[in-house]
Amino acid sequence: MSDTSFVRTEMLEQKEPPASTIGIIGWMRENLFSSVVNSILTIISLLLVAYILSGLLPWIFQSSWNATSLTECREIFTATYGTTHGHACWGVVNDRWLQLLYGFYPDHLYWRVNLTLVLTLAALAPVLFSEKAPRQLLYLTMAYPFLMPWLLWGGSIWGPIVVALGFVIGYFVYRVVTEAAGELIALIAGVAAALIWWMVLSGVVVSGLDSVLPIGIEAVESRKFGGFMLAVLLGIVAIGVSLPIGIVLALGRQSDLLIVKAICVGFIEFIRGVPLITLLFVASLLLNVFMPPGTNFDIILRVMIMMTLFSAAYMAEVIRGGLAALPKGQYEGADSLGLNYWQAQRLIIMPQALKISIPGIVSTFIGIFKDTTLVSIIGLFDVIGLSTAIRADTAWNGIYWELFAFIAVLFFIVCFSMSRYSMYLERKLQTGHKR
Repeated sequence: MSDTSFVRTEMLEQKEPPASTIGIIGWMRENLFSSVVNSILTIISLLLVAYILSGLLPWIFQSSWNATSLTECREIFTATYGTTHGHACWGVVNDRWLQLLYGFYPDHLYWRVNLTLVLTLAALAPVLFSEKAPRQLLYLTMAYPFLMPWLLWGGSIWGPIVVALGFVIGYFVYRVVTEAAGELIALIAGVAAALIWWMVLSGVVVSGLDSVLPIGIEAVESRKFGGFMLAVLLGIVAIGVSLPIGIVLALGRQSDLLIVKAICVGFIEFIRGVPLITLLFVASLLLNVFMPPGTNFDIILRVMIMMTLFSAAYMAEVIRGGLAALPKGQYEGADSLGLNYWQAQRLIIMPQALKISIPGIVSTFIGIFKDTTLVSIIGLFDVIGLSTAIRADTAWNGIYWELFAFIAVLFFIVCFSMSRYSMYLERKLQTGHKR
């Protein structure tokens, strides 16, 4: 009798998937040619990209790097290609790239700017990559806000040390007063003690220490700051300081204390209702009017304050959106655990709100970093202001695209890096299930 069983008695060998469904071909079929409409759009897009590159690539690569003037560039183009059109004169970048990066900072002190950049990356490592960075770098992160201005501006070492001591005094007063009068009064007392130290006593202490043991490095005036270095400096300060201020403003706007809420709402709405360039003009022209006679309020410090306040107002609204997105059960859960207000915010509420707000926070960071170019309007020689000064030179009068392309690449590298880190952080903190 023949076997008529329909049950398989042996397994078939596993085969490779069709070549058209894997690799680059599979990716193209799924993403570029999945339908007739997508295929047509893909072909049109490729033709458009090819047309743009046909004019852009020769302009980039059929160029001159060694010319010392625009006239010399044109002579090289005429001798080599027979025309002066369609070729980039990168000689201006080769000739002025140090000035575009460092401004008028003394060239023998470039190492201080480079060291500051290295310390910046090292200090950010424990914050951005907490799981991978050595924990010992946290000490550098805490010391960085005092090391950075000392390296860039120079002067006595006692200045940043005394400023750091103000935070220690404020924290000590806060801890002592908390046990006797509660957290709110302790916080006010700690802030008041730190302000008294900085505004009244620090100058005397620095002068006394400097007279006994003078330790310092060569001082550099603020008017020598410029180029892309100035943009990075303003961006780091505005980004780093505006985030905690924005968190406080967002919490204050949701507070049940009428005065606190009114102050926060008034500040946020006023700052968001005024263009940044107006605040920069206030920092540049009007602040000195209200200061006591003879007061020397550094222009870069004034710009830092205004840009930080501007960014903090927008940051507060972004974080408030994250707080509003949390379900009410999270607050009720914190209450059921017996946590007080600050414990609930630190352990439960704020981590979730910041996670939700990551795209908006990074967008605000990128926006404020690009807005640093506005300082050229008030007379600071950032990278845009320097490009204008370079084009005013008779040797490079008439050159435009090469300078702006170089500046665009610098800003793109920083802004794209922030964008990619934002995506990395979202993937890292993703706890939900994808549908």
